[in-house]
Amino acid sequence: MHEVRLKAFAKINYALEILGLRADGYHDIGTVMQSISLADEVELRRSTVGFTLSLEPEVGGIGAPEQNTAYVAWKQLRRLTDADLSVGVTLRKKIPAGAGLGGGSADAAAVLVGLNEMFGLGLRIDELCRVGVEVGADVPFCISGGTALGEGVGEILTPLPAPPVHSIVVTKPLRSVETAGIYHAHDRAQTESTHSVWPVVSALRSGSVLALATAVGNDLAPVTRAFVPEVATLERALEESGALAASMSGSGTAVYGIFDDGDAARNARDAIDSPFIGVYEPVSRGVEIA
Repeated sequence: MHEVRLKAFAKINYALEILGLRADGYHDIGTVMQSISLADEVELRRSTVGFTLSLEPEVGGIGAPEQNTAYVAWKQLRRLTDADLSVGVTLRKKIPAGAGLGGGSADAAAVLVGLNEMFGLGLRIDELCRVGVEVGADVPFCISGGTALGEGVGEILTPLPAPPVHSIVVTKPLRSVETAGIYHAHDRAQTESTHSVWPVVSALRSGSVLALATAVGNDLAPVTRAFVPEVATLERALEESGALAASMSGSGTAVYGIFDDGDAARNARDAIDSPFIGVYEPVSRGVEIA
């Protein structure tokens, strides 16, 4: 195989609880993650020059090529397999950067899955996930995808029932935040937890959209709202436009609204003025080979 094309799906957090600061500087968390149909397009082609990366469009906030998660994933897999893996990678970005939607992790996951396929490495999903966690805590989820409880730093995954059918309006203000800074601010603020994880798990098991919407929450949202008030503005706009509930994903600044009606979701998309907004749906996978 000389070429492989993949979709790298974004994620949202139905629930996110910050449980404490670890000795290694990371945080123990509880989270419920969901893959959604918003996706980057990732293309891998065999080459003779190690690793090359191109971005379409060329956007800010991605970082230098050697810091890109796609490169880090390639380097980690090459180290594990001791194989050449010379490849050119093209990322066609649809997932906004600095949003809490896992775009960089999704790209890394697609590179790992694509390299495994293209070079016939024969690695199992769990083996790819062990490589992925060296790239980022969300990468194992972005490899397996679907609906899952995440524990530890988010890398310990337990599959959950797929959510009931619903539409998701995702929107993001122009401004982004730096994830580490939001976590540090949360530590200083010592805000009360939303205790959202187990209510969300229970709602997923019940199959009720209304129960799911009632349960969503994010411990980092108050801190991010303080830095970027537009987050709260967009949450209110979603609720006023008919969302059953609105919440922030990850450390932000993207927020999402849960709608039980697709037409209502599309009407909200058309009514809300935002630099980024779209209507998506839950999907059952993290990476798809096109």
